[in-house]
Amino acid sequence: MAKITEREFARICSGLRDDREKIIKHNPHGTDNEILLWMLLGCLNSYLDLAENEMPCFPGRPDEKAYRDAIIFVLRGRSAEIFDPLQYIESLCTK
Repeated sequence: MAKITEREFARICSGLRDDREKIIKHNPHGTDNEILLWMLLGCLNSYLDLAENEMPCFPGRPDEKAYRDAIIFVLRGRSAEIFDPLQYIESLCTK
């Protein structure tokens, strides 16, 4: 199972934040935060090389809370060290 460090998670969030306007412009469905969190979740799925049965599933249309919960779920047990991802998620979602 692949692991992610706090430094790498912070780098991914920072990169998404740097490209915020482009990401939102090319993904017009959902709120800005939903779009950014959806992209972060996709990056984590790829980075951690999750199998299809390890990827979170959403009943209905996911909202910002569902994406946040899914990101925390994906990181659980896949972090190389203990860290609080919420500060990076908050930073990503703050203009």
